[in-house]
Formats: sequence, structure tokens, C-alpha cells
Amino acid sequence: MLNLNPDDFLLKPALATIHCEPDWKWKKRDHPMPNYDLFYVWSGEGTVVLNKKSYKVGKGHCFLFCPGDDTEAIHNPQNPFVLTYIHFDLVNEPRLIPGSHRILADPISFESLLSRYVRLFLVKTYGAEIEGKLILKQLMIHLLREEHCESQDEQDVSSRRLAETIREIANYIQQHPGEPHTVESLAERAHLSERYFSQKFKQIIGHTVKSYVVHCRIKRAEHLLHFTGLTVTEAAHALGYRDLHYFSRQFKQYTGRNPSEIR
Repeated sequence: MLNLNPDDFLLKPALATIHCEPDWKWKKRDHPMPNYDLFYVWSGEGTVVLNKKSYKVGKGHCFLFCPGDDTEAIHNPQNPFVLTYIHFDLVNEPRLIPGSHRILADPISFESLLSRYVRLFLVKTYGAEIEGKLILKQLMIHLLREEHCESQDEQDVSSRRLAETIREIANYIQQHPGEPHTVESLAERAHLSERYFSQKFKQIIGHTVKSYVVHCRIKRAEHLLHFTGLTVTEAAHALGYRDLHYFSRQFKQYTGRNPSEIR
């Protein structure tokens, strides 16, 4: 609803903040919802059924019912609902509509807008309709903003998990440098496609998979030659090399020295 102007909102006289009686029940309508209904729970607990899907509802739950929706609700008589509902229509078709249900992460400013809207129409207030349309627009923006932020948070969580997975693979290579690592086997270990794994590995670790494997092998070779007393041939074999000359060339390429100089 970001694309709509405040004048696109058509206000309806159906609005209130109510303290529901213990026997309150919102029975299923004979006909689907004829317009939009912003429905917010300030306190209490109960169940709302929207298009045959049930929601356990409490403080901070917000629904935006749309034309054509089937709705019904019931609450706990021992903990009844306090709720606000606001009906409205739209002149133009919105390109972006807030989701039908959410639990507000930041209810304070949203509740302030709701209270202001209801107070406008309790008595005849100068400019009430103009301000009411502005507030409705703000309420829709608030819902869309929360959805956007939640989506960004999910993306951040996904990125962190991916980075953790890649670093775990890098650590596995470092701890087992002598294994015959391939992009295929490592990507399978990470449950990623080979191409995507290779791209993300380079992005997060700063090396291609192949160069990192060689880097870890040469670092371990330096340790083995310097501290364990292994011969060059023994160290090469321990790290999966079958060609001693190839091992020596890689060792010198990465360290600037021949492996025999380390012993």
C-alpha cells in the first residue's frame, strides 16, 4: 500500500476499541468480508480463524482482513480480548499489501496511531477524515516496514549460517590436510552445489578451494618437517602427495624454500 495516496483510503464508520464481554464470539459471516478490516489485540487470549486457518492470538497480534476473507474468532472468557478494529476501503488496487497476520515487534508507535485514529471519531473533530486517512496510511507503512525488517533479519541469519558452514569446511580441511579433498566432496559435505560452494568459499575464506587445500597441506608440511623429524618423502606421503617433485615445487611456490631446507 506504499503506492497509495491517503485519498485512496475510504473510511468506514465501523471502528472501535472494545473490551469484549466474557461470552463474546465472532461467528462466521454469512458472506465474506466486504472490505478491509484492521484488527489489533491489546490484551487477552483466544483463537482467530482466517480462511480456515487457526491462529492462537494474544497481546500484540494484528490482522489485516481483506475483501473476500472468511473470518471467525473466540476468546478465553477468563482472559477476554481488548481489541481495536478499523474498517476501510480502497479506491485503487494496491501493489503491495501487508500480510494477513503478524505479531508486532514494536507495538508502541502502532498502538499510539490506533488510539489516535479511534479518538478522532469519538466526537466530531475538525479535519478528522483527512487525518484519519493519513493515520491509516501510516499504519499500513508500519506493517510493511516490520515485514521488510523481518525479511532482512532472516536474510542476515541465513548469511551467518552460510558463513559458519563455510568456515567449518575450511576448518575441516585444515585439520585433515592429507585427505583427497575435492570441490565435489566438500560441497556435498556443506549440502551446497559445487558452483555456489566455490563462489562462497572464495568470498568468505579469501582463497579458492584448491588453493586453500594446498595452503593447508604446505603449512602442515612445514610443521611436520620442523618438529616431527619426518623426512621430506614421509611428510609428502603423509599429506597425500605421491609425486615428490610435485610436492617440492608446491612447497617452494608457497614458502620460497625447498622442503629439504626446513629439516
